[in-house]
Amino acid sequence: MRLLEDRDHHDVVIDAVRRARRSVWISTANLKELRVPGRSARRYMSVLDVFDRLARDGVELRILHASVPSRAFRAAFDRRPRLVAGGLRLRQCPRVHLKVVVIDGALVYLGSANWTGAGLGAKGDQRRNFEMGIVTDDDAMLDQIQARYDALWRGAECAACRLRAECEAPLDLDTRPPARGPLVRLRPP
Repeated sequence: MRLLEDRDHHDVVIDAVRRARRSVWISTANLKELRVPGRSARRYMSVLDVFDRLARDGVELRILHASVPSRAFRAAFDRRPRLVAGGLRLRQCPRVHLKVVVIDGALVYLGSANWTGAGLGAKGDQRRNFEMGIVTDDDAMLDQIQARYDALWRGAECAACRLRAECEAPLDLDTRPPARGPLVRLRPP
């Protein structure tokens, strides 16, 4: 287990995501366009370029988020046909507040950082949020976190949710096969 503070989040979590071989499961309250270093340390690119490469290589990509993604994220997402066609699956639940990144079922980040530039992105040290979290490869913790994430993803909490009447797309009502397309379409700005 390792404690992460501030910039460590970007360095450790984004590096692990880049090396994913099987799956990346993310949950976040806020979903924004996130910039990461490109091939040159001076050039930055969208993390969606990383996701596009991972999707091309057959990596399962999921993001469970609470609020409507930022306009910049939606625009960047819409420019990547492979992700739009289901390479990156998105589901929205207004109660999601957990910040989790599970990579290949072998490493988990659990902490305070949202999937944003100030949380996990390449913002400068004087512009990033103060964040703390842990990364671990502990099997028991991985099993428990993945089980909780998957239950939320499938809508296991939806039937008893007191926000159900206000929810635009309860997760338990989505009957499409899980391997096809994004499960929740990004709404226009």
